[in-house]
Amino acid sequence: MWHFISEQISECIQEDFICSDIREVKAGDSHKAYKISDGKQRFFVKTNEKIHLPNFEAEAEGLKHLNNTQLFKVPKIICTGLVSTHSFLVLEHIAMNKGNEQGWFQFGQTLAELHMTNTQQMHGWQEDNFIGLTPQSNLWRKKWSCFFAEQRIGFILQLLSEKGHTLANIDVVVESVKHLLSGHNPTASMLHGDLWQGNTGFYKNLPILFDPAFHFGDRETDLAMTELFGRFPESFYQGYADVWPLEVDYEYRKSVYQLYHVLNHALLFGGHYIDSAKITLRNLDT
Repeated sequence: MWHFISEQISECIQEDFICSDIREVKAGDSHKAYKISDGKQRFFVKTNEKIHLPNFEAEAEGLKHLNNTQLFKVPKIICTGLVSTHSFLVLEHIAMNKGNEQGWFQFGQTLAELHMTNTQQMHGWQEDNFIGLTPQSNLWRKKWSCFFAEQRIGFILQLLSEKGHTLANIDVVVESVKHLLSGHNPTASMLHGDLWQGNTGFYKNLPILFDPAFHFGDRETDLAMTELFGRFPESFYQGYADVWPLEVDYEYRKSVYQLYHVLNHALLFGGHYIDSAKITLRNLDT
């Protein structure tokens, strides 16, 4: 496998690369990840079963569009492909460090600029993709309430039902979410889509984004995710507000935006995430 991947890297960078040092690294629960080197150059490689090549291709597509904004440091895409029983994604290796207070303030400012200056007329994306290993539906919708209720909450509840977890009446929940979001007509902003600290970092104090669930939608969904699994440092939110303050009633919508990610974790891991999702679903306005 590694000989073939080395050949693909060599072809893409147009110079010889033969990996002589392969080290597995921790990079979440979705894929195996490695840092490989020939003593001169290093690359970051994700691998999985062959069926997950579309996941890697979608990730590369999202990274490409985020990189095109020239706002964040984004890993350069080297190549994706299949070898034997595996799919793979090769990225530039970035030696990341922890951000300081000023770095997180800049991160917030840059995210607000991304949301404010990269917009569409409709919510969604030109193709479906993934959040982790979970399929993510992105059919274009003009009304945000319809997009989020149908393409996010309804869609993932259906995936849970197909897996044997019927948490609620899907049609009732979809209508409840539409009602909760009615009258809220946000700008369709470019979103990372899976913005927790494990998908962020810093390189020489420059903020880094990777592993996106790319689409266009309400900027508040990115912010809600930053608060779900441990809030980002406070200076991040100060930086964001410095450029584009959130609306006061964001707090009213935050829990239903976080519900999408809780449902995704319930789908992937079960356990207490299912119980947490049931509680939020019961609390939805009807």
